[in-house]
Amino acid sequence: MPSAARPLAFSETIGLFMPANGKTVADVGVLFVSPWGLEEMCLRKFWRIIADDLSARGIASLRFDYPGTGDALDRSDFSGGLAIWDDAVVAAANRLAAMSGCSRIVIAAQGLGTVIALRAIRRLDGVAGLVALAPVTSGRAYLREMQIWAKMVEEGLGIAKEHRAAEGIVIAGLAMPEEIAADIRKFSLATLEEKPAPQCLVMKRPDRPGDTEFAAKLVALGAAVIEADYKGYDDLVSNPATAVMPQAARSAVVEWITKLAAALPPCPTEPRPETIQPAVLHGPNFREEGLNFGEGGRLYGVLCEPLGERKGATVLLVGTAYDRAAGWARSGVRLARDLAARGIPSLRFDTANVADSPPVPGMPDQVLYHEAQSNDVSAAVDVIEERHLLPVVTSGRCSGAYLAFRSALQDARIQGVVAVNPFVFYWDPKRDIDEWLRFVPRTLGDYKGRLLQAETFQRLLQGRIDIARAATNIGRALGRRLARHAMPLIHMLPQNRVMRREVVGAFHTLSNRGVPVALLYSENDVGLDHFAEQFGSSARGLRRYKNVDFTILEGADHNLTPEPARLSYFDTLSAVATALDPQP
Repeated sequence: MPSAARPLAFSETIGLFMPANGKTVADVGVLFVSPWGLEEMCLRKFWRIIADDLSARGIASLRFDYPGTGDALDRSDFSGGLAIWDDAVVAAANRLAAMSGCSRIVIAAQGLGTVIALRAIRRLDGVAGLVALAPVTSGRAYLREMQIWAKMVEEGLGIAKEHRAAEGIVIAGLAMPEEIAADIRKFSLATLEEKPAPQCLVMKRPDRPGDTEFAAKLVALGAAVIEADYKGYDDLVSNPATAVMPQAARSAVVEWITKLAAALPPCPTEPRPETIQPAVLHGPNFREEGLNFGEGGRLYGVLCEPLGERKGATVLLVGTAYDRAAGWARSGVRLARDLAARGIPSLRFDTANVADSPPVPGMPDQVLYHEAQSNDVSAAVDVIEERHLLPVVTSGRCSGAYLAFRSALQDARIQGVVAVNPFVFYWDPKRDIDEWLRFVPRTLGDYKGRLLQAETFQRLLQGRIDIARAATNIGRALGRRLARHAMPLIHMLPQNRVMRREVVGAFHTLSNRGVPVALLYSENDVGLDHFAEQFGSSARGLRRYKNVDFTILEGADHNLTPEPARLSYFDTLSAVATALDPQP
């Protein structure tokens, strides 16, 4: 069973160290320097896959979060600008050298990470190579592109204009500190005066001339440069839920680093994995620890405990789709730390084959809505039990809500469920998950609202709307709306009997056990159509279940972007958790 990378705590952040597991250990370690925002979320799994590949070839690696991002500590003072993130790169390089015993490093950076890497390299010794994927060549152009990209994301998510950021660099709910943005604006290729490394690999996007200019600049500075096409870049960074791993780019990066390492002497120093200390971060009212758990340490998660008196149950935060455990817009991190302020512990983690947790051998590559994910939840509950933090309340959004709900049916240690925007309560294994993820329709109410927006007409005139697919989805939404009024007849259809039996049986089981279930839906969320098919648009079918609470969050999108929606979720989760007595 493959192990997840080992968490390390340093410089206000948590890093993930992957030791060398090959027959020989190279005298080269790889430091991953990540991009920022939505691109980082999409890239998270890709970095882990490359790290696993390198480990099998005897090459250790380390990946980490910048202060104020991901699982790192929050930071209110960014007056030091981009140097704060430069410092994190230097600290990470030092930890990589200490843990691996290597005297040389290769830096692998993508997007904005290339800018940060180029700045930090000047303070590092023993840099043998640089892998630059989709490099940023102009800070100003990059920030303009981020603003355009952010608008496209907001439109796609259906975020109301009043809840969109009016200024600054904000994408997918992540805000870049202005001091960081100010330093990024100053960067251009003209500021690069020395070669960053003797050997470089530049992964170029075919439609970006700047990538070719970047490679040419490195050659002019005296570096030996190999250029390769970054095929599949757009499919990788568009959406974490549908990100397609670019296998050709993966092979190119791994082979180039392996060849570079093979040309150097083997590692002269034996690494000392036993020197790894618990990966602990301390905040104003919480203690967080990065963990490996499950068979062979196959899963990665973060346990967040209050510094004061513990209250109620421990919340198990189940991730959404392929989002990393830190959550969309760091929602998982913020929720965990806010819960700790109320005395409530929590565990957030990546299920197998999601972000930083490797896949289980023999399992399908598409793990969403697969019954095996409940095994990962059980492994997480085991950790909570070992730490004497029972009982457990599970919570998640969309596919995470589904997994939280279904896991409660299988594990009696789970004594509460808070499900946000569950798409279904039972997944038909015959349904094509990939097709649904890429082309999930909206509700009829959402389509009606969008048709009245001037923004929609503008996109239509610009040819940015797939009219045929939109018409098909509207037809499906209309069909579901009509089906609500014929619900008893619909349930009698052969293809719906299994669904109905499974859903009713699940709710009866939790009701008989007295497990409180809080269902929260954003206004016009697509999951409401499926909910109405089972319980009616007025939720009258829930009346028989005294343990179930149903709430509509007005003005909220699927990701709970508006602050009032997030507060409602937090208050509901806190109430369910604190209503249970903690076990000693």
